[in-house]
Amino acid sequence: MEQKKSFKLPSYMRNIYFIAILAFVVWICFLDRYNLIAQYELSAEQRKMETQKSFYLTEIEKNQQEKEDLLSDQEKREKFAREKYYMKKDSEDLYIIVPEKKDN
Repeated sequence: MEQKKSFKLPSYMRNIYFIAILAFVVWICFLDRYNLIAQYELSAEQRKMETQKSFYLTEIEKNQQEKEDLLSDQEKREKFAREKYYMKKDSEDLYIIVPEKKDN
């Protein structure tokens, strides 16, 4: 006589607690609103924002130092106005030289 070999699940896989824990893990890892993929994307966004924060903090410090320099020194203020805003005295002529762009 030929016997049919049937596939049997191991006893621990038939246990209701194992099935419940497995379902819970699958739910948390893949189906939940805050699953692993979403958590990874959120952490990547957080890292990006922290680097932006450090950049902007250094820019703020640099701008505050420049502001203090301009408010404290008349010569620096005059130099800043001439370079950035092309201001001049009434007795001066101002020539702005713009380099030509090379077309490739």
